[in-house]
Amino acid sequence: MEKVAKGFDKEKIFRFPGMIQYSDGGIVSRQVIKTEHGNVSLFSFDAGEGLSEHSAPFDALVQVIEGTAGITIGGKMHTLDEGDSIIMPASVPHAVHAPRKFKMILTMIK
Repeated sequence: MEKVAKGFDKEKIFRFPGMIQYSDGGIVSRQVIKTEHGNVSLFSFDAGEGLSEHSAPFDALVQVIEGTAGITIGGKMHTLDEGDSIIMPASVPHAVHAPRKFKMILTMIK
């Protein structure tokens, strides 16, 4: 089950990895910014967790900030390590898998 935590203080310096914790057997998301033009969210995935295949009407940028992620886009598997990023194209089915626990930033702009 996904937990959602909100609230990033404006005009305050922070480091993304420390702003979200892992949940045993779960996925945690935290909204960083949300406007009518898009949003930025922070996620943590415990090992073995993931998001099933789906698509979105906008391009989405994934930035792995801790650990290793598996991202499937259009049936092709990509392995991203800490510091890696990938763009998931609009309307193309994609899924997220956690071979090990990891944290990521998801940016969607409409």
